[in-house]
Amino acid sequence: MALIPRGIEPELRDILSVSRAAAITGPRQAGKSTLARRLQAAGVVPHYFTLDDEATREAARADPDGFALSLPRPAVIDEVQRVPSLMLAVKQILDNDPTPGQFLLTGSADLLTARVVADALPGRVEYVNLWPLARAEIEGGRGSLIDELLDGSPPQVSGASKGRAASAEIVIAGGFPDALERTPRQRSRYLRSYVQATLARDLPDVVDVRVDPFKLEQLLRLLAARTTGLVNYAAIGRELSLDEKTVKAHAELLTQLFLVYRLRPWSANLGSRQVKTPKLLLSDTGLAATLIGINAERYSAPDQGAIAGSLFETFVVMELVKQATWNPTPVELYFYRDTDKREVDLVVEAASGDLAAIEAKSATVVTASDTRGLRLLRDKLGPRFKAGIVVHSGENTLPIDDRIWAVPLSGLWT
Repeated sequence: MALIPRGIEPELRDILSVSRAAAITGPRQAGKSTLARRLQAAGVVPHYFTLDDEATREAARADPDGFALSLPRPAVIDEVQRVPSLMLAVKQILDNDPTPGQFLLTGSADLLTARVVADALPGRVEYVNLWPLARAEIEGGRGSLIDELLDGSPPQVSGASKGRAASAEIVIAGGFPDALERTPRQRSRYLRSYVQATLARDLPDVVDVRVDPFKLEQLLRLLAARTTGLVNYAAIGRELSLDEKTVKAHAELLTQLFLVYRLRPWSANLGSRQVKTPKLLLSDTGLAATLIGINAERYSAPDQGAIAGSLFETFVVMELVKQATWNPTPVELYFYRDTDKREVDLVVEAASGDLAAIEAKSATVVTASDTRGLRLLRDKLGPRFKAGIVVHSGENTLPIDDRIWAVPLSGLWT
């Protein structure tokens, strides 16, 4: 596969120009090392060291302070979560030297929560998340749809391929670079091995106590089958023969490993957003499809509407999660659900209070019931509500109501 420019690269360059260090976090094989190598080749961080290399890793473990001080700077330290004690040594260097751009760190586990790292780096390192490839990156299309929606300007698409089958290969393939050019059988084999390798290698980096990888993989499969659903830890625990507290802790580990994305509920009450039940989505639809055993043909079948709808929604939400990492306007992402079960799949909120809202429906026709949640938010928020769209499998962008449109799936990236 030809090298695909990543949307987050300009943001990363900007961070390195003003901050002492930057860190790229994200799932394994999402392209973190490739992006770091690209910045090395460009001379932004000309020296590269990876802790995947056994000799380098052992040297860092044996003498973290000496190892860090010996590195020529600016330098990449790849897979830094493999030697957490090295972060304290990096911290000391950054405390004593305010020069911008000294280190670019990468990590497959969430560096914000992994062991001693959480205590070492706040205020000294700026973080960016790198997810598997967004379709906007693969297609080389728009930078980000989000600001367009916040400006009240949805994408105008005409003549898009119609029907769920038109998006089947895109949704089922997902975004992991190494999976995209494989045959369906090869991709499925790769992604199954990917899960096993991630749990075996990265799990010790984020947890001190022993966790059964088999139970964790079982939980991941259950979440794949329920992706985009409200999480019920007690019900899941009954299926896995685990208590609710353990299920919640296991789900947190999957989030730290970037296999699962937690989407918080939106509420006008800022405090309640932190305590209400979240949704848990698989971070990649290719991974989700592999774990539940669904291929493009089955995704397209008329009798598979429920699971196809969940995968379609996951794809839409995660596409915008990825675009949000490089969107010029910083935004927070949520979902909305009220006591009457009126829902909006994704709520995008800017610091100004302006909102855009997105529904995902894999059908080719948008009905009035599909816009019920969007209309509710529009009427509740008034001028703060800038645009609502229903992403669907139809051909054209169509106005539905005041500030509400139906938009074909390809409008997310074309």
